[in-house]
Amino acid sequence: MRFHHLALALTTLFASISHAANVKVGDNAPLFKVKKQDGSDFDLASRKGSWTVLYFYPKAGTPGCTKQACAFRDNIKKVRAAGAEVYGISSDTVAAQAAFHKEHKLSFDLLADPDDKALNAYGTKIMGLSFSKRWTFIIDPELKIRSIDKDVDPALDAVRVAAKVTELRAASVPNAPTF
Repeated sequence: MRFHHLALALTTLFASISHAANVKVGDNAPLFKVKKQDGSDFDLASRKGSWTVLYFYPKAGTPGCTKQACAFRDNIKKVRAAGAEVYGISSDTVAAQAAFHKEHKLSFDLLADPDDKALNAYGTKIMGLSFSKRWTFIIDPELKIRSIDKDVDPALDAVRVAAKVTELRAASVPNAPTF
């Protein structure tokens, strides 16, 4: 009888793995609605027409997440000069995101996904935990995924993102001059 329960548990576990999102470069970005750190609404669909950076991170206030958020804060002008807006997202609550945002004087919005809807849609949720993997997505104005980084260095992500957005924007302009 115990074997039956174990087999059922393993079947359920593997079934949940097979249903995890498997988004790829070129796919339509999964749309979602969540709250920003200030309690206002965020709807990814409203970003149509603009370049968007979504960086998923495990937990507000942890060392790596703090390093990554501060690196984006310190390099936000480079990312915006490249033509994109940055949004950090985790499974933290609005209150936790607000405290993290305030403590580190962040100059971009954090998104609260306590129900893991966006984490699941993008495949970043760590199975069995309400934490995200540290992945960064660059989404173009047509809401297509143009870049996925699954090997993120928290200290270097912002600079890499600024360069990648610049590269992608240049590549998306037909007959753009090369220098």
